[in-house]
Amino acid sequence: MDITSLGYRTDLKLIELAGSELTDRGEYVVVRTPANPSYWWGNYLLFRTPFAAGQVAARLELFRSEFPAAKHVALGIDNIDGQVGAEEELVAAGFGIERYTAMTATDVIAPARPNEAAQYRFLASDDDWEQLTALNLATADQVVDASYEEFNRRKIEAARGLVESGQAVWFGAFEGERLLASLGLVPDGQGAARFQSVQTHPDARGKGLASTLVYRASTYGLGELGAETLVMVADPDYLAIRIYRALGFTDTETQTQLLIPAPKQA
Repeated sequence: MDITSLGYRTDLKLIELAGSELTDRGEYVVVRTPANPSYWWGNYLLFRTPFAAGQVAARLELFRSEFPAAKHVALGIDNIDGQVGAEEELVAAGFGIERYTAMTATDVIAPARPNEAAQYRFLASDDDWEQLTALNLATADQVVDASYEEFNRRKIEAARGLVESGQAVWFGAFEGERLLASLGLVPDGQGAARFQSVQTHPDARGKGLASTLVYRASTYGLGELGAETLVMVADPDYLAIRIYRALGFTDTETQTQLLIPAPKQA
């Protein structure tokens, strides 16, 4: 499958490894995750071109035809410059437009102030994965309701499945037995390794845990995993991107997502 965007190319590889279904329709790719239908970015259409004027309604109808039961609409555009086309029409139709920075590194720089007090290791036990489930909820940027908890549980199950099948590794930073920060690293089989879900508990931020964890995972990826390129997708407006740049990651592409979220439950 020919995908231009490094961010989406690694996204699709990872989600396929976790059991999602990819269908190439030519004009667009259907990404479907039957095991987690409320996962917005596991159930979306990736279009190969930006929107032309007057095309929003037709592409919305394509999404509805592929996902008739979906309460959300999620669309991607396979380019590297963040161009969406017909932006005013998309906003008028209710879409939020998010642009993320795809970053790459072929070598990394040690953090200036590493956290040496925490313990860094792979997630392995049932308790580790239960703590990851709780950490995801603690760092959620939206209301945590029953639907979100179910989505989160299924997402953790998929991540654990990747680890237990040898297709990914998941790292944690621990204080004693308490998980404070985590991330996943997944090789794509083509020389790249993609970071997943870099997060730190709100109570433990500002202690150098994220930078130390990313650095250690990076050296593992470039060493033991044999990756030639590390890939990180980050919010350009969030402070974490400065951490990644300080470690040697450079801005490479812009990845664009268009979303009409599912209505909040009453």
